Amino acid sequence: MKTQNPIRQILAMGGGGFSMEPNNPLLDDYLLSLSKRDKPRVCFVPTASGDSPEYIEKFHAAFKTRADASHLPLFRREETDLRAFLLNQNIIYVGGGNTANLLAIWRVHGVDLILRLAWRHGIILAGVSAGMICWFEGGVTDSFGPLAALPDGLALLPGTACPHYDGEAHRRPVYQGFVSNGFPAGLAADDGAALHFIGRKLSCCVSSRRHAQVYQVQLKDRIVVETPIVTRFLGADEAK
Repeated sequence: MKTQNPIRQILAMGGGGFSMEPNNPLLDDYLLSLSKRDKPRVCFVPTASGDSPEYIEKFHAAFKTRADASHLPLFRREETDLRAFLLNQNIIYVGGGNTANLLAIWRVHGVDLILRLAWRHGIILAGVSAGMICWFEGGVTDSFGPLAALPDGLALLPGTACPHYDGEAHRRPVYQGFVSNGFPAGLAADDGAALHFIGRKLSCCVSSRRHAQVYQVQLKDRIVVETPIVTRFLGADEAK
């Protein structure tokens, strides 16, 4: 539903959430809190996984008691009015998988345009891995097998993105190599770290793991510079 002067929010997760941390709900709890509702309407979009039934089942198991949970399949499409369905949500949560396929399928069905409208209406957009990359101008993806630069994200957020920065051995050097060779600068997130944007500006970074971190990665004087960004651990003081 359209609201007056809506706050445009995106929570981009480098890794974590219900699928990667089933016993650690800190990032998902943070996401739900952004809605300021006791039981927000949350739609899971599993396009990047090919609408994996197991992934969908995990989502509903994690959210059924905390939200009015639904999911949007596109491989066997059931919803005839995607615009009405998505604009009726409080949160749209995009799962991980193949980012290039996700973007292509969204564009065929017009979901990319609806998500842009949802964001403008104040519906919270979120996602993990592919669901992180998609909101930026581009990112680092394994959609094609080896890690590759993907330049055609939705561009709701500026620059590029790299999820799983500490979770996969090649992510850090490959992303830095791309930036060194002219790929747009951007933000990298460890598994368990998330970036909360209000509008197109980074508001804060949070994590479900004590040492998970977010970094700015950019080229300065022909040298790639990685700068840590303050990331707030969402858990208790005791290390996990």
